[in-house]
Amino acid sequence: MNDGSGFFVPAWVPEGARRYLAHTEAGHSIRELARVAGCHASTVLRQIRKVELRRDDPLVDAALQNLATSHCQPRQKPSPTDMQWESDPRAESEQPVDKAMFDHEAARVLRRLCETGAVLAVAEDMDKAVVVRDSGPAGNTRTAVVAAAIAQALALNDWISCDKPGRICRYRITAAGRAALGQLLAEAENRARRAREDGLAEAQAGFTGPAGRAEMERPGQAPGRRKMRYGMAESPLAALARRKDRDGKPFLADDLVRAGERLREDFELAQIGPNVTQSWDGFLAGKSGGDRRRDPLSSGSSTARDRVTRALSDLGPGLSEVALRCCCYLEGLELAEKHLGWSARSGKIVLRIALQRLKRHYEMASEADAMIG
Repeated sequence: MNDGSGFFVPAWVPEGARRYLAHTEAGHSIRELARVAGCHASTVLRQIRKVELRRDDPLVDAALQNLATSHCQPRQKPSPTDMQWESDPRAESEQPVDKAMFDHEAARVLRRLCETGAVLAVAEDMDKAVVVRDSGPAGNTRTAVVAAAIAQALALNDWISCDKPGRICRYRITAAGRAALGQLLAEAENRARRAREDGLAEAQAGFTGPAGRAEMERPGQAPGRRKMRYGMAESPLAALARRKDRDGKPFLADDLVRAGERLREDFELAQIGPNVTQSWDGFLAGKSGGDRRRDPLSSGSSTARDRVTRALSDLGPGLSEVALRCCCYLEGLELAEKHLGWSARSGKIVLRIALQRLKRHYEMASEADAMIG
């Protein structure tokens, strides 16, 4: 934002859009921007023209309008040397979408859009968008709900694109979006690994003898050693739903897939990831509810976490673990069977039973909600 001392925009805004806003909203000339950036004026001109051509996209246009309204209305034109292109600490609290929130939501949404047949649908004048996946003759399955501000930021970064804008726009992930997803997941894994290493170092500091250190360093005992498997193209449920049983019918009916996707959506809304999977392992082992500590981004996720807890509690031991591994952790059936010590090809039968119980749980929960009032 511009408070007279500088020109501030959120850190997730791409470079071309920053210069476009500085030129069209703050009134800086192209030569000024090029001099500050240390590049040729023609480079800045091409970036500005590229952004201008993309304003036919409803999400891109809305993102630029919102940024211009909230961050780029100058009371006093700053000098080019005072312009700052990263988030200002004073403006961070006023930003509707900060960098950490954007990265987290972008990873969640882009993972969904990587699934086969998935699109992000946006209707006019709606404050929410939805990710839906083509389920064939059974219709479409909703897999995620996205805030409009997040959808606009994804489009502005060219991570999603719409071929034919209309009353309902359908966006698909771009090559840049797939590359960004890989980077976001790698950064999240690095943060989780650093947190685990810091926690392990603190725990080791409390052990004075070599026996204690050996206990903490034993392979398999350190938290987070299990490697998660994220499906970039489709979830294990989607792959299993394509299979046919001996009668030629889909092995998983569409309502069972929806039940599993609903559990995964609540899991993701609860801001649960590899950094806290150990707490859910404790829950499945019969401990009380797992670790309730959350980061600031997950402070409003208690309702979704409680829904996951109730669903897993209703499934009980065994069924809850295979549902958690395949629906939420996105582990393949072979990996889940290996972890659980089951025989080969038995996992899909148990998973189908778990999804049937899960479907019944959600139906009973809906009936209970309908009876209230």
